[in-house]
Amino acid sequence: MSENKMIKVGIHGSTGRVGHLLIENLKNDELAKPYMLHAIEEFTFALPNDVSITESYSELFKNSDVVIDFTIAFATETLLEAALESPTPLVIGTTGLSTHQQNLLSEASRLMPILYATNMSLGVAVLNKLASLASKSLSDFDIEIVEQHHRYKKDAPSGTAMTLGENVAKARGLELEKVRVSGRNGLIGERSKDEIAIMALRGGDIVGRHTVGFYNDGEFIELNHTATSRDTFAKGAIRAAKWIVNQKNGLYSINDCLGI
Repeated sequence: MSENKMIKVGIHGSTGRVGHLLIENLKNDELAKPYMLHAIEEFTFALPNDVSITESYSELFKNSDVVIDFTIAFATETLLEAALESPTPLVIGTTGLSTHQQNLLSEASRLMPILYATNMSLGVAVLNKLASLASKSLSDFDIEIVEQHHRYKKDAPSGTAMTLGENVAKARGLELEKVRVSGRNGLIGERSKDEIAIMALRGGDIVGRHTVGFYNDGEFIELNHTATSRDTFAKGAIRAAKWIVNQKNGLYSINDCLGI
């Protein structure tokens, strides 16, 4: 895409909290603008005068240079199925995807460039790098991951926590699903050497907090990231949208976009 052309952004999940922030951030952006909003619910906030609203996926893709998706898993699945008929660059931040939905994501990426990230934050991207390094360097330390989110979050553990778990497990040559613990209760015996616990806490209006702890006899290290506003996710997704429109077909991560 020409660097001088204003990027027309479509938003899937435009009536949600992140959708609202995407619209607000794009209103004054010099390189991209909110153009086509996919919505099946009423908007509870004011919209710019020059945006269009549709319930049609074909209209969404036809009138967008890139589509940003922050919804829930089954809605993302519907979006991907529709995109197979109208390939368009996608930025997807929906978490809790099933194996089938992840396979559909891979299938669609053969026809269009897709950036998928469980977290669009620069800070979380760096946290993943640091956690992987620590996991490899501190091979005798026990690993525990704790994530905290608001009471309305539907999936648990968070996609971000699962990605952190996958990265620290991979750094030790382990498969996360073979060593992951999601809860402890009763007389369960001693902690095994390789197990990695991922615990989810829910309450209040916590935007997102993730802690990766490395624990040994006599010392421990905790790496922590706290999101204080959903705006960080919106800004990260917009940055990703501007980047993905110029990429070849394929499945990309936030690290690819950030060059880290």
